[in-house]
Amino acid sequence: MSVKNISDYIVVPFIFALLLPFFLFDGPSLTEASDGNILLVENATKEITLTGYTRSKTTMMISSEVSGRVISVNYDVGDFIAEKPVVEVDPTFIDFQIQSLRQSLRLLENNLKKADERVKYLDKEFVRMDMLHKEDRATEVKRDAAEQEFIQAKLAYDFVSIEKNKLEISLNELLERKKRHLIFAPSGWNIVGKMVETGEQVVQGTTLAHISDFQNLVVPLSVSGEELEAIHGLSSEFSAYLEQEPVKAAIRWINPEFDEKTRKLGIELLITRYTGPKRGGLRFTLPLKMPVQGIQIPKACVIDRYENPRVTLKATGEIINVMVLGETDGYLFIAEDPRLLPGTELLGRDAR
Repeated sequence: MSVKNISDYIVVPFIFALLLPFFLFDGPSLTEASDGNILLVENATKEITLTGYTRSKTTMMISSEVSGRVISVNYDVGDFIAEKPVVEVDPTFIDFQIQSLRQSLRLLENNLKKADERVKYLDKEFVRMDMLHKEDRATEVKRDAAEQEFIQAKLAYDFVSIEKNKLEISLNELLERKKRHLIFAPSGWNIVGKMVETGEQVVQGTTLAHISDFQNLVVPLSVSGEELEAIHGLSSEFSAYLEQEPVKAAIRWINPEFDEKTRKLGIELLITRYTGPKRGGLRFTLPLKMPVQGIQIPKACVIDRYENPRVTLKATGEIINVMVLGETDGYLFIAEDPRLLPGTELLGRDAR
């Protein structure tokens, strides 16, 4: 074998050895995992799930404002309220009163017309007698008598007019009371409790039905101060789940009263953007990330050989041993280290 041929065998492997690292690391960036995500040290958090059940947004009791016999109950439990009244109370006696008042009003209207005609006539008569008196063709006695008749006619007209107005007010009152014999409720609400049946006698104040607004669902929750802060950290309308279906929710109110037993605060969430069944008892879940003591790092940056876990700093290449305290999906909880501050970039284990 010649010298030239021997050098070929020596030089070519040497060049390949120099180029080998470039082939091995021609893959993920040193600051990224194999899936392209930047690997950072982060403040430790844990995932919790708040659970509750839906309720109606508003609930109310319907009571009777009048006394009488129930002649119709138009809905049953579970029904949606439409245009018909929920309950109808017999209006027979008030109808008689309305009919009587209307007859009295017709009589007064006729009397008012007569009084008006008399006022117009006596007004002309007084003007005529006043002219004759000025011309010395009528005595002062006749002129004064005509004036008195005119004044009395106007007073009579005013009296009848006042009586007519009083009857009109009484009629309006009766008509308004008659409306109370038809007990309506908001359209779209549900009957959740029925307390009377057709034929029953009710008095003023009797509870007739229990209704709820399931068009808008709410979820009452009891939360700690830390959990409330985590919810506040979300957007004004945040994602949640209702019977495992994605929905949106928002804080409706927060009760500032502190429960000494549970050491929690009561809040109520309003469900939005939900098209499923509208009823109580639907399971609501809200995933939350809660801060905990310590830091967390992605599992993709940890090398754990011989039970000696360690990570590598991207900026300096320094290798740091870590103490694992726990783990969650994709992350490890480790003890704090002054060299591993939140925001520090790490190398992925596949990039070393």
